[in-house]
Amino acid sequence: MKPIFTLLVVLTTFFSFAQTSISGKVLDAKGNPIEGANIYLEGTYDGTSSDKNGDFSFTTSEENLQTLVVSFVSFETFMKTDKVENLRNLSIKLKEDVNTLDAVVINAGTFDAGEKARAVALKPLDIVTTASALGDVVGAFQTLPGTSANDEDGRLFVRGGDAEETQIFIDGIRVFNPFVPTGNNIPTRGRFSPFLFKGMSFSTGGYSAEYGQALSSVLALNTIDQPTQEKTDIQFMTVGLGVGNTQIWGKNSFSINTSYINLAPYQYAFPDRNQWNEPYEGASGEMVYRYQPNEDGLLKLYGAFSYSNFDLIQENINFENGFNFGLQNTNLYFNGSYKQRLGNGWKVSGGIGYTNDTSDINLDNDNVDNAENSAHFKVKAQKRYSSRLKFNFGAEYFITDFNEDFLQNATSNTFNYNFDNNIFGVFTEADIFFSKKLATKIGVRLENNEFSNEFTFSPRASIAYKAGKNDQFSLAYGQFYQNARNEYLKFADNLTSEKATHYIANYQFIKDRQQFRVEGYYKKYDNLVKYDGAVANPFSNFTNTGDGYAQGIDVFWRDGKNIKNFDYWVSYSYLDTERDFKNYPTKATPNFASTHNLSVVGKYWVDSWKTQVGLSYRFATGRTYTNPNINGFLNEQTKNYNSVSLNVAYLISQQKILYFSVNNVLGTENVFGYDYKNQPNANGVFERQALRPNADQFFFVGFFWSISDDNKSNQLDNL
Repeated sequence: MKPIFTLLVVLTTFFSFAQTSISGKVLDAKGNPIEGANIYLEGTYDGTSSDKNGDFSFTTSEENLQTLVVSFVSFETFMKTDKVENLRNLSIKLKEDVNTLDAVVINAGTFDAGEKARAVALKPLDIVTTASALGDVVGAFQTLPGTSANDEDGRLFVRGGDAEETQIFIDGIRVFNPFVPTGNNIPTRGRFSPFLFKGMSFSTGGYSAEYGQALSSVLALNTIDQPTQEKTDIQFMTVGLGVGNTQIWGKNSFSINTSYINLAPYQYAFPDRNQWNEPYEGASGEMVYRYQPNEDGLLKLYGAFSYSNFDLIQENINFENGFNFGLQNTNLYFNGSYKQRLGNGWKVSGGIGYTNDTSDINLDNDNVDNAENSAHFKVKAQKRYSSRLKFNFGAEYFITDFNEDFLQNATSNTFNYNFDNNIFGVFTEADIFFSKKLATKIGVRLENNEFSNEFTFSPRASIAYKAGKNDQFSLAYGQFYQNARNEYLKFADNLTSEKATHYIANYQFIKDRQQFRVEGYYKKYDNLVKYDGAVANPFSNFTNTGDGYAQGIDVFWRDGKNIKNFDYWVSYSYLDTERDFKNYPTKATPNFASTHNLSVVGKYWVDSWKTQVGLSYRFATGRTYTNPNINGFLNEQTKNYNSVSLNVAYLISQQKILYFSVNNVLGTENVFGYDYKNQPNANGVFERQALRPNADQFFFVGFFWSISDDNKSNQLDNL
């Protein structure tokens, strides 16, 4: 993997302090050179990586005592504190770290983002500098294989599953409403700020028994344990402004981030296809308090609040004057977690999450008011008997209280729909290392669903074999259950959990800032919800008689080695999927799935310009839709999807950045499907209207200013 320190060293060249040379050689216990080891001074931007002979050399303007850190996968991290002038001509032997054997047990289907992950596909810097992502965590993961292009939605559609089948967790606690609600063909964004997280794990299938209530995918986010310094971040953007601050005192720290977004000026400058009665307006705030009572314990309290409001009229072929849609939403989320290392191989952790989400929705002439209160309680313990055997086990409880009032203005009738949905789950899992080349993870999850009065049993297993120094094979199997979505449960009390069974085979090669992985999978769906009628309503007949399958191949390649200052990755997915669910009259490929998906992301640092340039390209074959003018169901496909996005980050000074991005820079007119007239015209033809993004392009300009203790940190990692 290309270390982040190459970029950081470039940034420090703007200072004219006296330089001291640091040099040495990195070897293993047998005296063989280690290529690609990360070498840096702790707490600075100064560092490099070792060459094929194990040699390294870099300069620094730091003085006095400094700590040199040398790290490489499968070895214990080396640290040496000395005067900088003594850190030269060193001979460093790294000891093999048996604890990194857990890196062998990577569930097939999992991509990690974090500096300490063994198989890192994305680094924290990548999450927020991908051109097409616009700083959104989910947007960055949409460039990985296994996802389908659904730009009119904005959420994760993974391996033939719809967005409801992907669940998001923060510090192991589920986020029940992770996305800001929007209107038709307006992509949503996640509610959380990317720079609050130290690591992210995106599982496209076969994930741990720890996670339930997700049929297709899990995105696990872990917040930063402790900040390293006090700082203030200020953001001025074309769509709004934001400010953040971190304070540290003793064993405590507190971070807060707030933002205000108003799209009225932007929509005045760049009108879209909507008539905005009230342009989008939103305000949000996040707070994280951390307390470390001892070296092995940590308490984290995370709270977030968001408010959004808009009212618009959208073109609709069945409404002469357009369709009026208005929404006012408030969301309050709290997450508290504690972890403690007890000694003798024991670790315990636990947490609680609570969400209050309310929406006031205007649907042309009708009004909908809904409120959801949800909670998640979780306890977990881990026992490491040796470097070759580790057990995880825990219990959790999910609570959902949903209430909706529907006012039909035409009749002045009000209808109330509500349900309570509580789930108790327990899980246990063992990591077993037979040797340094062979390891397995075996687990089981049990759930009791009070709503449907059912008991589910979910076995999970994976095995990995290291065929060589740089490559690995792995297999995974698992059964996964998830409750039917709220829009069905509010009408029906006879539905049981939907089920998916995953089979995955994976090959992965990692060497010196290069990574290649190819993965084949088969996913079988059972007990999918079906209903009759054009839409789900109180009079529909609901059953769990649906089924389906998804199968395909995902390929990923990343190279940060061969071209200086250039890093890129390529993702390709082939998907074959069919389902019989919802009101489908027959099994068919759903309209959110594309057979072929391709994503290319590149980032280049231009030293002479003090600028990072990013480019993203995404391609997807057409998606199915039903043309009522010919026989059949989901009988045609849209044209292929194409989008090129560009971003530029210019370093005005060490802590001031000017940022620019544009999505779909070529203005490609993408089509996601078609709406047809309810009745045919005089010639017996159903007229249609293309479903397109409300705007073909989106422009963004921002100025980001950091004020920190070291006068060096900037928000480049957060863009």
